[in-house]
Amino acid sequence: MNTVRLTTAQALVRFLAVQYSERDGQEQRLIPGAWGIFGHGNVAGIGQALLQAAATGEADLPYYLARNEQGMVHAAVAYAKMRDRLATFACTASTGPGSTNMITGAALATTNRIPVLLLPSDMFATRAADPVLQQLEDTRGGDVTVNDAFRSVSKYFDRISRPEQLIPAALAAMRVLTDPVETGAVTLALPQDVQAEAYDWPVEFFRRRVWHVGRPVPEPAAVERAANLLRGARKPLIVAGGGAVYAGAETQLRAFAEATGIPVADTHAGKGAVPWDHPYAVGGLGSTGAYAANELAKDADVVLGIGTRYSDFTTASHTVFGNPDVTFVNLNVARLDAVKHSAEPVVADARRGIEALAAALTGWEVEAAYRDRTRELIGRTREIEEECFAADRNTGELPAQTQILGALHEVLGDRDVVINAAGSMPGDLQQLWRARDPKAYHVEYAYSCMGYEIAAGVGAKMADPSREVVVLVGDGSYLMMAQEIVTMVSEGLKVIVVLVQNHGFASIGALSESLGSQRFGTKYRFRSGDSGQLDGDVLPVDLAANAASLGADVLHASSVDEFRTAMEKAKAAERTTVVHVETDLYGPNPPAHGWWDVPVSETSALDSTRAAYETYASHKRRQRHYL
Repeated sequence: MNTVRLTTAQALVRFLAVQYSERDGQEQRLIPGAWGIFGHGNVAGIGQALLQAAATGEADLPYYLARNEQGMVHAAVAYAKMRDRLATFACTASTGPGSTNMITGAALATTNRIPVLLLPSDMFATRAADPVLQQLEDTRGGDVTVNDAFRSVSKYFDRISRPEQLIPAALAAMRVLTDPVETGAVTLALPQDVQAEAYDWPVEFFRRRVWHVGRPVPEPAAVERAANLLRGARKPLIVAGGGAVYAGAETQLRAFAEATGIPVADTHAGKGAVPWDHPYAVGGLGSTGAYAANELAKDADVVLGIGTRYSDFTTASHTVFGNPDVTFVNLNVARLDAVKHSAEPVVADARRGIEALAAALTGWEVEAAYRDRTRELIGRTREIEEECFAADRNTGELPAQTQILGALHEVLGDRDVVINAAGSMPGDLQQLWRARDPKAYHVEYAYSCMGYEIAAGVGAKMADPSREVVVLVGDGSYLMMAQEIVTMVSEGLKVIVVLVQNHGFASIGALSESLGSQRFGTKYRFRSGDSGQLDGDVLPVDLAANAASLGADVLHASSVDEFRTAMEKAKAAERTTVVHVETDLYGPNPPAHGWWDVPVSETSALDSTRAAYETYASHKRRQRHYL
C-alpha cells in the first residue's frame, strides 16, 4: 500500500481539497475553502497545514480570516444556502472559547438543515499536560471537554483522538454534509496534539471523490394516495418551503400551480419559489403571513406541503388552518417532515415528487369559483402592501420601517439578494417583500439568530459575486455582530448594509407590549435617576461612525426620499457601503393576519398583563393538533 507521511491536520486539508458534490451532472467543490481564527489550539496544526498547502501548492484549500468564530459559521451557512446545500466551508477555531463561539452557528446550521463543517480544536489527547489553558475539568470523566457541547447541535460529531481515526470520520462527515435528509452542522473535534502528530496515510485517502446528491423518487402507491386526496379537494392550498428551493423545483412548482389552479403560499425559506406576481402566488403564510395566504388557509380542506418543516410561524402556532376536517399531504425528502400533522407522506425529492403528482393529476383542476376567490384575495393583499409602503403612513417625524422596505423595492433588481434574520424585519418582509427569484430572499428564520445578517452577507456575496447583496440589519442585530464588515473590506467584497436604527428592540418591544409587559427592557436608554429603570434619554450611540471605523463607506438618510437616493449611490459604489437610516420605533407595522403562541403570565399584579392574558386565552382556544 502506497503511503505518505503527513500530520493529521495536513492530511485533513489535503482530503478536503479533493471532495466534490454532484447533482444533475453538475460537479462543484464541496469544500472550496476554510474560514478560521488561529490560537494556540490550531495555529500549529490546521494553521500550519493551510499555510503549507498555499505555499507548496500540494492542496487547494484557500484560507479566509474571520473576525468572530460565530460569524464565520454564519458566512459558511449563507454560502451553502445560496449554493442549494451543494457546497459549504470548513471552519477552524482554537481551543476553548474560540471553539465554543461556534456553537450558536452550529445550532443555526442544523436547525436550518444547512451543511457546514466545524473543526473545533480540543484538549491534549495524551493528557500529558493536564489541565492546560482553557481546559474544562469535569469530575464525571477525563474525556469530557467543552466541545461535547457541540453534540446536541451537530448532525454528526466525532473526536479524533488518534490520527488514523480521521479516515472513517472524514468520510462519514462528507456523507452527512451531502445528505439532504441528514445535513446540518458536522463537527470533528481535533485535539491540538493530534493535529500535529504524523502518520503514514494511504495515498488512496486523497483521491478525488465525488459525492452524488441524488433525487429520490416517490413510491407510486404514495403518489396515488396523495393524488386521490387532492382530487377530492375543493379548497386545496400548497405550502412551499425551503426544500422546494434547494431541490431546484421552481419551474415544476409553477407549472403544477398553473395546471391545477392550486394557490401557493410560502415560508421564509420557500419565498421566491413562485414569483410574487405569479397568478397563484398568495404570499407568506402563518403568524406574520399575508392576507391572501392566511385567508385561504382558514378554509383549506387539503394542504400540500412541499419541502416545509411546518414551524410554529408557518402554522401560526397551529391556528392558521381553520377547517376542522383539514387533511395534509406532505412531499418531503425527509420522512420526519413528511409525516407531520398526520399527513399522507410522499417521501421524495421535491422536483421528482411534483412531477409525479402532476402526472397523476393530469386533467384535474380546482373549480373556477376557487380560482376567482384566489384572485380576489391577491388583489386585496396588493392593496394592503401599497398601504404599508405609502408615503403618508408614518405617524411621527421618522419614516416607518415599511416605507423603507417600499423604497428598497423600487431600487433593487429581481436578482438582488436581501438578507435578514431577526427582529421586526422578518415579519415585515414575509408579508410585504416581493421576490421573483428564489435566491433574492435570504431570511434565516429557523433559528432567527441576531447577528447573522452581516456575516451572511459575506458568504452570500462569495457564493454569487454577480448579484448585488443587501444586508438589512436593525441596531439590535448590528450591535450583536458587526465586525464582519472588516472581512468584507479585507476581501474586497462589495456589499450594501442597510442599517435601520430605531434605538431599541422594535420586534420584542411590540411583542412585550402586546403581552402586557409594557416594552420593559427593550429600549436603548440611560438608566433613569427617578425610576431606576432604563427609561431615561436616548443613548448617544453613533452606529454610522462605528461602521465607518470598520472600513465601510457610510451614507446617511433621514427620509424615504433621501434613503432612495442613498441606495442608488450605494448600488453604484464599488466598495462595501453602509446606508444608515433612522426609523420610528413604534411603527406602524403591517396589519396582523395571524397569531403566535407566546404564553402570558396567568396571574399578575399588573392590569396590562391581566388584559393581555384574556386575549391570549381567547387565541389559545383556537389552537389544536392537526390529526
